[in-house]
Parts: sequence; structure tokens; C-alpha cells
Amino acid sequence: MPEHADGAPGSPVALSSGPGRVLVFVYGVFAVAATGRSLVQLGVDAERAPLAYSLSLFAAIVYLVATTCLLLGGERARRIAVAACTVELVGVLGVGTLSYLDTALFPDRTVWSHFGQGYGFLPLLLPFLGLAWLRSDAARNAPDRREG
Repeated sequence: MPEHADGAPGSPVALSSGPGRVLVFVYGVFAVAATGRSLVQLGVDAERAPLAYSLSLFAAIVYLVATTCLLLGGERARRIAVAACTVELVGVLGVGTLSYLDTALFPDRTVWSHFGQGYGFLPLLLPFLGLAWLRSDAARNAPDRREG
């Protein structure tokens, strides 16, 4: 039986339970990794690839928003998480394509360049998994953690 947000039988499952728990962990790891890497790249060698490193920092912010919303739960957080995952999907597809078309803009690997190749292509897979979870019945009926 799935873990319930408040422990009561028949209550909705929280966004961060079951498959959502794995997503929270992975998004959290990506938020930390992308933030750290992009800040180091921007701080040490920003002139080398300012667009690539700035897009990597943007990706980190998107991961942070998704992580936070999955943890908060509730309809509003779910909607924001859907928007974050959609932006993430567009970002990884756009940056991934651009990084192959104009390699000079991406001299170093970033989280979304080459469709996340430097991260085992997980950045390409993650928004699909996130959107699938957020569109599931369990996620749509998730309670808001701030209530109760």
C-alpha cells in the first residue's frame, strides 16, 4: 500500500512519496551539482563560455524549483513543478541541439549540453519522468504539506 501524506488510509499520496521520493532525490542532486559546477565555471572562467555557463546556472534554478515544489506538494506546487519540468524539457532539447550545431558556444560540458551526455543523459530523461509523475493520478491528488 502506498505511503500516505498524513498516514490515514485513503488519504492522497504526497508528491514526494513513492516515485516522487526518487524524483526529489534526483532533482536535489542535479540542483546541487548544476549550481556548484555553473558557479565555479562562471567564477573562474566566465569569458570562456558565458552563454553555456549561464544556461547551466538557469538549469540549476529550474532543478531547485522542481525539487522545492515536489517537497511542498499541493495543487499549486504541482502546477509550478509541471511548468518547471516543461521548461527543463525545452531547455535540454534546445541547448542539446544548439550544442551540436554551434560547438564554439559550448567548449565545456554543461548540464544540458549534448543532451546531458556528461551526466549520463539523465538530464534528457528526467523531465519526461517528472512530467509523467506529475500528471499521474497520485500526483494530481497530492495534498499540500502546509495544510493540516
